[in-house]
Amino acid sequence: MTQPTLIRRGHAGMSALPEPLPAALALAASGVPVLPLRRGKVPFGNCPTCADNACGGRPNMKAPGPCQCPGVCHAWAAATTDPTVIVSPPWAAAWRRAVCVAYHPGAAGLTVVDLDDTDAVAWARETLPATRTVATTRGEHWIYRGTMTSHNAVRPGVDIKSSMSYARYLGPGTGHLADLPDAVRALVDKKPSTARPVPYAGAVPVGPGGGECPHRTPAYLERGIAMAEQRITEASSTIHATVYRTFLAVLSTHGRCGCLTAAHVARLFTAAQTKGETLRHCTDAWTNARTTLGL
Repeated sequence: MTQPTLIRRGHAGMSALPEPLPAALALAASGVPVLPLRRGKVPFGNCPTCADNACGGRPNMKAPGPCQCPGVCHAWAAATTDPTVIVSPPWAAAWRRAVCVAYHPGAAGLTVVDLDDTDAVAWARETLPATRTVATTRGEHWIYRGTMTSHNAVRPGVDIKSSMSYARYLGPGTGHLADLPDAVRALVDKKPSTARPVPYAGAVPVGPGGGECPHRTPAYLERGIAMAEQRITEASSTIHATVYRTFLAVLSTHGRCGCLTAAHVARLFTAAQTKGETLRHCTDAWTNARTTLGL
């Protein structure tokens, strides 16, 4: 198997990220399955045919299934190396709206150790064998040859992206590709942490208020928060994306009239942290959702 473009040297002049579609075609040509990410750097949502698992397969991007949807609405499970699919409708329309390219590491025989901050990077340099690295906004992606189960928050600031997951393409990086070490596999194999989630103690940003409240009864808001908690709790993969989409849905319905309280936000953050999200990830997802909605 030839080395994917993702990890091959020789991409001169790529200090800035290329346009999504040309980059996607280059990656696909080297055997890396790609998918577009929309605003918020998340996958495109299910189309009406596939919503609520009506298609019979790949619900919430949990696993490949019988769905024959030709669109890009199943996140990592829709990732492809077929250039005809990539440039044809409905994918073509998605690329026009895309803000960046993602890829399915596991399908390319890779594992990405996502180091979210400088502390996580320092830990990796002391603990893990050197490999190809790609700079991110706050940290680095360390890319290894080999696949494993994806898992979030295996330690502070560290996520594992491989099978049934996606990673953003941020350039070819530097260094030589190394085999996936046992030290990385052990991060997922260890027993789950029994640490309690850190309570959310920040101020709740709300709309100006004073307008007519669209919520008919307090039970309407309560039901919405309970459904959001359930959606996060039942997610088995793409936790980052699930948390962001859930926060976005809650804020789009309840974020403009001033009904949300600190207690409501704390419930959402607790559900996300119980699934392995850090307080920082929760805060970033909440802020990004508010920005997307113009709150």
